[in-house]
Amino acid sequence: MIKILIVAGTRPEIIKISPIILKAKSDFNNSIEIKLCLTGQHKSMAQEALLIFEIGADFDLEIMKPNQSLNDIAKSVFEKLPKILNEYNPDVVLVQGDTTTAAVSAMCAFNLKIPVGHIEAGLRSFNLESPFPEEANRKIINTFSTFNFAPTLSAKNNLLSESVHKNNIYTVGNTIVDAFKIISKNNSLDDLANTNSLIRKPFILITAHRRESFGDGFKNICEAIKKSAEDFPEYQFIYPVHLNPNVKEPVNKTLGNLQNVLLMEPVSYLNLLTLLKNCEFVLTDSGGIQEEAPSFEKFCIVMRDVTERIESIQNGYAILVGTNQEKIYDAVSNQINYKSKISIDKNPYGDGNASERILTIIENHFN
Repeated sequence: MIKILIVAGTRPEIIKISPIILKAKSDFNNSIEIKLCLTGQHKSMAQEALLIFEIGADFDLEIMKPNQSLNDIAKSVFEKLPKILNEYNPDVVLVQGDTTTAAVSAMCAFNLKIPVGHIEAGLRSFNLESPFPEEANRKIINTFSTFNFAPTLSAKNNLLSESVHKNNIYTVGNTIVDAFKIISKNNSLDDLANTNSLIRKPFILITAHRRESFGDGFKNICEAIKKSAEDFPEYQFIYPVHLNPNVKEPVNKTLGNLQNVLLMEPVSYLNLLTLLKNCEFVLTDSGGIQEEAPSFEKFCIVMRDVTERIESIQNGYAILVGTNQEKIYDAVSNQINYKSKISIDKNPYGDGNASERILTIIENHFN
């Protein structure tokens, strides 16, 4: 049996690795043993994601503590994960994406000479400050990964340009599409009243929380939303607000008293997908939303200066506007007035079979 340990800490990581766990247990159970180690970088949000896919963790480092810094997270993972690695002795450790959990867990495995597989390898913004610290994290992981599972051709090309050996790169698609196939099969994603009884259509979804926008960037975002809400009162603007004071304070100050702006507490992942499925379009600075929106054929206005999900821009599914107030407002205005629809015959992020490809590659490598 090939022993795989997946290490994950945040809700987005768990959502993207869950299809791999389910596929391994259903179709590869005679050749692969797979276990999940949670770090605890997210706690309640991680448990919520596990419940969606009805899976459980085999190990939990329980590193979560109030107001922890990135260095606190790194220190705790370095201290606790090697014991699990030594006890379980996996043939390969899989990490997903670009979190501190992923980077430090990969380094722990590398230091013990355990092969590392990087799910969603090769994404690049080419700017270490945006997104921070994610751009550095993913570059670190790819310096020593045995398996670089690139979601797209552009991600593969990024790795090749950094002299990652071609034999260590596999273009497999993004497991988020696999996750959507599972979620959509089991959930209707149409119960807006369950998400919030005050929601009315038509509405525009907003998700914004990136640390590189703290300060003037968030002030500009909020002012652009305010002007948009005032000029288009027939639309509701729905914003699940991150609890970080750097987000919550400017949002509440600028948008708190507008009748057609609904500020909400952070929502569950299923409720977020319900909002995404039923909105007109989305204003976001989230990397994940840029991948998720095409599955619902929703246009994204990306409030970042750079994006590593370049496929959405290239295919006309999104526009990059930064945190420039005028550009954000103009993009909202254009989308409302011209209602440009996107119709996706082929999702640029995959066909829903990434998990099977990843497991087959690992199986063939060790046999």
